[in-house]
Amino acid sequence: MRKLSMEELERKTVEEFKQSEKATVIVVLENVRSAYNVGSVLRTADAFLLQAVYTTGYTAHPPHRQIQKTALGADETVTSKHFANAAEAIAELRAEGFTIYAIEQAENSVSLQHFQAAPTDKIAVVFGNEVTGVEQSTILLCDGCIEIPQLGMKHSLNISVAAGIVLWKLSEPRFVGLND
Repeated sequence: MRKLSMEELERKTVEEFKQSEKATVIVVLENVRSAYNVGSVLRTADAFLLQAVYTTGYTAHPPHRQIQKTALGADETVTSKHFANAAEAIAELRAEGFTIYAIEQAENSVSLQHFQAAPTDKIAVVFGNEVTGVEQSTILLCDGCIEIPQLGMKHSLNISVAAGIVLWKLSEPRFVGLND
């Protein structure tokens, strides 16, 4: 077994990425303190060809030096937009026909392993602050909550890890048949 070269991986150029058909998934980051976490989420959004990442509140947004360190160029490929608050982002998403889910442990949340969405569904997922999570006022604006099942004591994941798990699950149907 050997590691594949960059040529064998057939990486897209920035222009090819921008022209590629994107999943109709938008990530909303609400008051995320760490610019490094923002960069990591942008990199994950690039990996799964997502439509965009929206930043809200005091979340750092491109261009930003710390975002660039972890995004490794995804801040140049992934569409991003900043809003003063999550309510403004959600209003725009709702007007565009998106169904909006907070990624949060909440009453009546759907466990991620049971969440079903078609690859063409227009979905926005809201990830909250590293300490306090998604604000209650924002949860009330969402169509529902998705919860990542956990078995340990903490019942808490870093936002970039949580985003990777959720965004893989939302992208998984697009991978059916690839590399078979």
